[in-house]
Amino acid sequence: MFRNHVVRIIYKVQCIVFELLEMNLYELIKSHNFSGLEPNFVKNIANQLINCINFLQKNNIIHCDLKPENILLKDWNKTDIKVIDFGSSCFDNEKLYAYIQSRYYRAPEVILGLGYNPQIDMWSYGCVLAEISTGISRFT
Repeated sequence: MFRNHVVRIIYKVQCIVFELLEMNLYELIKSHNFSGLEPNFVKNIANQLINCINFLQKNNIIHCDLKPENILLKDWNKTDIKVIDFGSSCFDNEKLYAYIQSRYYRAPEVILGLGYNPQIDMWSYGCVLAEISTGISRFT
């Protein structure tokens, strides 16, 4: 039962339910004609995102797909964010996939097939910050 709706479960699946969020950072950049966002906004996003990555790393979780499309604004008029789409995430000691991360945010060790660890999320973090600062993806 979820919000007075009966949910029929055919397969055992774990779901995470989030509140209704606003646009993602890619759509925000697009709405600014790919010119980059204000430095104070970028700084606020950077702080929240590094806190998220620190939390994940303390819990041995690798997101494996940090990108602007997976970072949503909580409210249109504010800079609070939520990181979403943990579909390819894994625990550090239980890596599930060899093919991970979206192309523009993929760490060198993943490209080279050298294995990966939580630091790949830091690579993606840098790519995201560069993109929201300038409006242009670094590795297209």
